[in-house]
Formats: sequence, structure tokens, C-alpha cells
Amino acid sequence: MTFKIDSVPSYVRERISREGTRPMSDLLDLALKAHGGLDRWREVKSVDARVSLTGALYHLKGYPEGVPNVTVRIDTRRPAVTISPYARPDHRGYFTPDRVWIEDRAGQIVDERKDPRASFAGHVRETPWDQLHRLYFTGYAMWNYLTTPFLFTRPGFELTEIEPHQENGETWRCLRVKFPSDVPTHNNFQVGGEQTFFFNEQGLLQRFDYLAVGPAAHYCFDHTNYQGIVFPTLRRVLRRPPSGPLVNGPTAVLIQIADVLLGEGDCG
Repeated sequence: MTFKIDSVPSYVRERISREGTRPMSDLLDLALKAHGGLDRWREVKSVDARVSLTGALYHLKGYPEGVPNVTVRIDTRRPAVTISPYARPDHRGYFTPDRVWIEDRAGQIVDERKDPRASFAGHVRETPWDQLHRLYFTGYAMWNYLTTPFLFTRPGFELTEIEPHQENGETWRCLRVKFPSDVPTHNNFQVGGEQTFFFNEQGLLQRFDYLAVGPAAHYCFDHTNYQGIVFPTLRRVLRRPPSGPLVNGPTAVLIQIADVLLGEGDCG
């Protein structure tokens, strides 16, 4: 069954919610509860995560060090990300869908790009990235990762539960998600797109498949509760040919989260 989150008028959603039944996918409801619950998430305005991103993709793009030992701050209400430090120890990187920029310690802009997604036009897998390419990719990716599955309750998402998936002796329920055009996400740097999310019987995210620089399978491990919200703290992204994920192959991106702090005030 396909369900569009904004297909029900807001006053109806509010009434149904008061009556104790939300008009959403049963699988999404399970996932939301497993990751801390939508009510708790709505109290959170920002997420600060201490993160290292490494792997073959960053090496291929000209950054063998990846994006190591940074603090990623996201605004949970809109796609906005700050990465510090970025490019230099005294610089910060800022992401929004329409603009990315780098500031020095004094707050002066040292580099920026408007309409950053368009700058990927014509790229192939081996095309090197400049610092703003790396910033855009890392920014939108981390915003997606740290807001999933709560992201799917925003207007415009279309959700379809499809046939379950068997892997490692487990059965994972699968949610196909069609993204709205105003949410930057993995889709070969095009707007919108579909991704498939795999959840275990408790509702915890185990894997999701998408098209980024190429077809990828993104595995999630070591789920940890921080102030009432559950995040996978180890993530491994693999190439995904038609035969299936290359689990014994090189790691395209490895994401290690050392700590998470939730903010309930306005993002600064």
C-alpha cells in the first residue's frame, strides 16, 4: 500500500492523532517508536554529532583523509548543516540546499557556491571534487542520515511497504520512500528519487539502498540512545551491483559517530 503523508488535511491528522491513531504506514510507525518516538523528536531542534567520515569514495574524489573528527550540527526543522572544523582547523563549512559556503574564524566568507547541486553536472565516478563539492555532499548526506526515519513524516513523502527482505538469517521489513523535490538527498545529484529502507523486527534501521555516486547499500550498526533518540553510530556504505551489495569489497564510506548532543532551543 502506498501512503502519502500530506494526503490527509491537517485538521483531520490532528483529530486522528488525538484519537490515538496516526494515519501513517504501520512500518513507519514501528520505526518511529524504535528510534525514540515522534513526540520526543518534535522537541529536538538541533543535533550535534561528533563524526568521522572516511572511505574509498572520499579517496577517489581527492580526499584520502575523508572528513575526519568534525562536529556536524543539523537543524531538524530544515535542511541546514554546519561542519566544524572544515577544510582548515579555523574554518567552518555551511550547507543549505541552495548555497554552500566556508567561513573563517572571524566569520568572513572565504569560498561559496550558489545552486551547488548544479555543479555536479557532467561528473562521473572518477571526477575529483573541490572543497565545496565535498561540503555539499557531506552536508546533505548527514542531514538525511541524522533525521531518518523522522524525516518521512514531513509533507510530500510517499511511502510504500514492499516485500520483506531476507539477510543474515533475519527478515527485514522494507519501506520504499519517494522523496519530494524540495528535500536534497541521494539521487545521482538529481531532485527527488526513491530509496528503500530495511528495518528489523524491532523497527531499527538496518540498511538502505540508494543511487549516489553509484548504486549503494548503506548498513547501520551499533544503535545508541542519546537523550531519548536512537542513532546508528557505525555506518558502512558499499557498492551495490545488480548481484547485490559487495559486503566483502572495499568500504565506500565509513561513518563513525562518537557522541551526539540534542538541542531543544533554536539553532545558532
